[in-house]
Amino acid sequence: MRVVQITRPGGPEVLDIVERAVPVPGPGEVLLEVYAASVNRPDIQQRRGLYPPPPGVTDIPGLDAAGRVAAIGEGVDSPKVGDFVCALTNGGAYADFVVVPAVQCMPIPAGLSFIEAASLPEAFFTAWNNIIWLGRLAEGETLLIQGGTSGVGMAGIQMAKLLRGARVFATAGSAEKRAACFELGADAVFDYRQDWADAIRQHAGEHCLDVALDAQAGPYVQQQLDLMAPDGRLVFIASHQGATAEVNIRDLVRRRLTLTGSTLRPRPAAYKGRIAKALVEAAWPLLTDGRMVTRIHAVFPLEEVRQAHALLDANEQLGKVVLAVSADHAAERP
Repeated sequence: MRVVQITRPGGPEVLDIVERAVPVPGPGEVLLEVYAASVNRPDIQQRRGLYPPPPGVTDIPGLDAAGRVAAIGEGVDSPKVGDFVCALTNGGAYADFVVVPAVQCMPIPAGLSFIEAASLPEAFFTAWNNIIWLGRLAEGETLLIQGGTSGVGMAGIQMAKLLRGARVFATAGSAEKRAACFELGADAVFDYRQDWADAIRQHAGEHCLDVALDAQAGPYVQQQLDLMAPDGRLVFIASHQGATAEVNIRDLVRRRLTLTGSTLRPRPAAYKGRIAKALVEAAWPLLTDGRMVTRIHAVFPLEEVRQAHALLDANEQLGKVVLAVSADHAAERP
């Protein structure tokens, strides 16, 4: 089979397509014939040498895919051979075939193509894990999402509005991206290139946030804590602005604030299977009837994986970037 191999840490030029043997599913696993796979920020970090796969996980990048179940391992009752699914992988989706724990597979929402379905798992799993579970977003609370047009941001805006009736604030760096956040349901959107913290304070008051989802950290940390209401929760999914921050502990104690974060990739299949079940029950019906959407910015054939990574390096995308691994099937609707 064809796979994308990272030859060394670096830019998109380090990605090569090579031949490897098709993997064999073990107990509890399925072999997925990949029709489409999305390109995510963790793939970029892995290519740069900053996000190595967990022990025992393939070095092939790619965290979500959509396609056809080609084989099943021992003990797998569902999905079955021939089923069309999308899945959160542990790695390896940039290939013609990938092995995935069966519990991380989900049916493709009716009406969506394989390209659209491939754009869902990593973003929706991450949003659910961090906003709904770790952030404990409750009905009617106020959520801030830093980077509202990232894959996780777009999923999170919609989850918060449609499943929790939350007031949602987001940040974005261009007028076009801010408009997209409003289209997805955000109540207010702020330019992170300006003084976004003061703009939020002027808009909604001093301690207006119940939950914030942040991939920046560094100098953003105390700014967000200053905006937190009592019992507020600040959830980190990355630290692009810096791995450390100085915080006011007395203020954190006084207002009972929580700082937490997560990396989903090393979690066991059983944990991710619980998220898959929750998404299918809560979010998939909204995707099927069109109240929740996924936005595709660009589609590249597998042979143009370098161009796909260059697009994310430039941070010019507005929506998901997807690899059409199978030129014959990726755009189809099962």
